[in-house]
Amino acid sequence: MKAKKFAALALGSLLLTGPALAEGKIFIAGDSTAASYKPDRFPQMGWGMVLKCSLDASQNVVNRAMGGRSTKTFIGEGRFDAIAKDISTGDTLLIQFGHNDANDKKPERYTPIPEFKTNLLRFIAMAREKGATPVLITPVAIRRFDEKGAIGESLTPYANATREVAYATATPLVDLNYDSRVYMQKRGVEPSKAYYLHYPKEAGYKQWPDGVSDDVHFSEKGARAVAALVAGRLKALGLPVSTHVTPLSPDDPAVLGNDACAAS
Repeated sequence: MKAKKFAALALGSLLLTGPALAEGKIFIAGDSTAASYKPDRFPQMGWGMVLKCSLDASQNVVNRAMGGRSTKTFIGEGRFDAIAKDISTGDTLLIQFGHNDANDKKPERYTPIPEFKTNLLRFIAMAREKGATPVLITPVAIRRFDEKGAIGESLTPYANATREVAYATATPLVDLNYDSRVYMQKRGVEPSKAYYLHYPKEAGYKQWPDGVSDDVHFSEKGARAVAALVAGRLKALGLPVSTHVTPLSPDDPAVLGNDACAAS
């Protein structure tokens, strides 16, 4: 009798408590700076690969960011529609574009500011129609220092356009363009190279047989730092997802050799 009573109480407790939280999804729509990469591309990483490290177990990151995509090509290739099919009530959509939209040397990607704004509005409307929360993210800064050691503004028209759309539509904003520029300025000219793809030939990476000097794309260290910046803003926005965010410090992030959140 006692055993049956204990079993009944235990079952009742499970039914009352159940899972602590239903799973939520955080979709990322963006470009190569946020994208996921296979191990053979290491040490190149996008910040979307390690955003999970600032989230609790109830949140699942669905990283749909893809290298070389602007808002125009992301929509044109059906990637927008794929998110619209999968996203649902209670989810979050992070939207970061600008790098490829600004590239007027590649007309298939180039998106003039008016069209860029219209495309952002489409992302916002789709997310809201699905019961999800859209979050606009200004394009992450390019590492570009002047002769005095000051990092210059980059992608300003597209960052401003993103801010304007966020304001006009009351859409939450992560100002990553500003945050990353300030962050890299604090690091300084030479130390900031470690956050981007700066490796000599002697580093021996097969994908860069002659070495690489890339001030746009991130190393593991850079991806982890930028993900922490994004998480910090998400936490401060006071959104439903914010309660599931515990931002890591962006300062001197650990380098683990993969996208894990802790050393094994």
